[in-house]
Amino acid sequence: MKLRLSIAMSANPRTWPILDGRVKADGIEWIPSTVGPSELFWRQLRFKDFDVSEMSVSSLMMVLDKGNRDWVGLPIFTTRRFFHTWILVRKGARIDTPADLKGKRVGVPEYQQTAALWARGVLQHEFGVRPGEMEFWMERLPSHSHAHAAKFTPPPGVTIKQIPAEKNIGDMLVTGELDATLLYIKAPKGDLVDRSRIDLAGHPEIEPLFRDTLAEAARYFRKTGIFPINHGMVIRREIAEANPWAALNIYKAFEEAAAIADRERAEQAEYHVLAGILPAEAGAALHEPVLRHGVAANRETLETAARYSHEQGLTSRVVTLAEIFAANVMEQ
Repeated sequence: MKLRLSIAMSANPRTWPILDGRVKADGIEWIPSTVGPSELFWRQLRFKDFDVSEMSVSSLMMVLDKGNRDWVGLPIFTTRRFFHTWILVRKGARIDTPADLKGKRVGVPEYQQTAALWARGVLQHEFGVRPGEMEFWMERLPSHSHAHAAKFTPPPGVTIKQIPAEKNIGDMLVTGELDATLLYIKAPKGDLVDRSRIDLAGHPEIEPLFRDTLAEAARYFRKTGIFPINHGMVIRREIAEANPWAALNIYKAFEEAAAIADRERAEQAEYHVLAGILPAEAGAALHEPVLRHGVAANRETLETAARYSHEQGLTSRVVTLAEIFAANVMEQ
């Protein structure tokens, strides 16, 4: 009899083959749900709603640091971005360089979230702007925040103020009550956690801190070799301990799903190469994956995130990768 497990995650090309049933994990029957990350992490950290799920890397490190053993990590990385290039600024705030963020009022949906962890880490280590030199305003309310579920307390030397329930980051940026935001989440209909509704894309008063976001992402990647990881996957510890084979079987299924995504991307790009829209060398480059699952391929990135978490006061120590991930996937 197959192990029947609920699984929840956001939908993207690397998860579609799992969600639509094209890829199955040996010995497992999935009960899938598509849930946005903001709501999903709150539900998992607070209620343990699903057996297997996408999970904030930052939140996972924090709960492990505090002794919460509910979850075992799987080195399956569903979302990755250059998050510091997502910083938005209000034109009237006169923020032209990262250094201009010092002393400014900066919005953040959730102070502890991994995207904010990476943005602050890059600001500090690449541009000399420390978290304590900004004033943060957090949108998510205690009742529905990852922070509350993870027992987060503000780090010493950092100012974090709560945005009132009747306000949100988007509106406060436009009205001038905020000068910038580390990232912006336009909440989808029915979202239980985020509440900004205004569309800031192309707004005449709002612009990216890095005017050429692609150039900055390329610069950072060339210099560091890091493609920041935002979300991983977790399995309930009691399930992993009762069924130690499950972790590796799930990992193998996501590897197969990623291979499908890589192949389909290259196949679609071939039309652009044939039409002369992309040069042949670009088409060839698309056959080599930039993103990979597994600890071995991502050790430096994961250890950097763990170091940033401790450095920023989210964890009391540098959480080790052996603490995060199931033992039988550590060498993958």
